[in-house]
Amino acid sequence: MTVPGADATTAPPLTFVQQAKKADVIVRATLGTATTVTEGGIVYAVYPLTVAETLAGDAGSLPQSQGRPALYVLQGLADLPTLSAGQEVVVLLYARRLDSPLVGFNQGLYPVTGGKVSGLKDSAGKDITELGALRDAIRAARAAK
Repeated sequence: MTVPGADATTAPPLTFVQQAKKADVIVRATLGTATTVTEGGIVYAVYPLTVAETLAGDAGSLPQSQGRPALYVLQGLADLPTLSAGQEVVVLLYARRLDSPLVGFNQGLYPVTGGKVSGLKDSAGKDITELGALRDAIRAARAAK
């Protein structure tokens, strides 16, 4: 038996500009060790954030864990980017608690390795690897709202 509307949900790919416009909060942070939290019968993997830089919004508006901003991700969520303790990332986030706080249904996460961002392209399709260029791209995208 087929249940109407029971197909898997997929989100259309968003450009970085679209992600930056949709994000409530954008931070550069290091992920802490994940813990499991159950709230109202819903199980989340919770990754505390050590925020190095707030690029947009208010990091204090994010859900909190251990007195710090945190990513609350629905346990077992499909298509989640790899998350590991100690990983430095730039994350584009919704401030409210959802299945995934990452903008674009898990699209808004970019690893930072050796001070370089990976996986980001500007509106012209050019790679953004420098944090300064990333800041400029965020400001430009959000100014165009």
